[in-house]
Amino acid sequence: MAANRVIIYGGRGALGSKCVEYFKSKGWWVASIDMVANEEANENVIVKMTESFTEQAGQVTADVAQLLGEQKVDAILCVAGGWAGGNCSSKDLYKNSDLMWKQSVWTSTISSHLAALHLKTGGLLTLAGAKAAQSGTGGMIGYGMAKAAVHQLCQSLAAKNGGMPADTAAVAILPVTLDTPMNRKFMPKADFSTWTPLEYIAEMFFSWATGVNRPSSGSLMELVTSGGQTQAVAAQ
Repeated sequence: MAANRVIIYGGRGALGSKCVEYFKSKGWWVASIDMVANEEANENVIVKMTESFTEQAGQVTADVAQLLGEQKVDAILCVAGGWAGGNCSSKDLYKNSDLMWKQSVWTSTISSHLAALHLKTGGLLTLAGAKAAQSGTGGMIGYGMAKAAVHQLCQSLAAKNGGMPADTAAVAILPVTLDTPMNRKFMPKADFSTWTPLEYIAEMFFSWATGVNRPSSGSLMELVTSGGQTQAVAAQ
């Protein structure tokens, strides 16, 4: 049995797959939560599509409880999310806002409750925010609203009466652009040296999960990449 255990919410996406691969390479037991199984993970919880948040949250919570039993995990990494554009005049405003809420806020809220139930003392929860959502996001209103809600959730978890287990930390990452195959496909002329490599985030999560350079709970960590070099900097 692997001594260390991690749950990766969004474990089939680009960043999630990289995290599954990295933690597995370190000998950790890895469970993926996603709509599609990640074959590299030790276990998978498949999220069923529904328009009801309470229904989806209940299903995932029950399936994780059944999977873990009395076992606790060292870390829960919520790397689910997505992007959609549109301002308030867009015909897709409602649809895109709804999608962003489901991809970012539903997943982050479920992950925080899973942390309350299953995280070890001293464990780690990470959430996926966005640097852009610290101010107005004119061309992508739904995205900005959802990510700003994730930032607020992270700070609430760290606040008094947040409900997290003893000595655990909730930390949100605030990237600009991740270097994923999909982003390269849609932005082929962009300056990739300013994009954050997935390996950097996976390695950073592993450090935090093992107590190395872990930010204090409630921290919003901007990921700033320039000239191919990335730094995690606490948001002011």
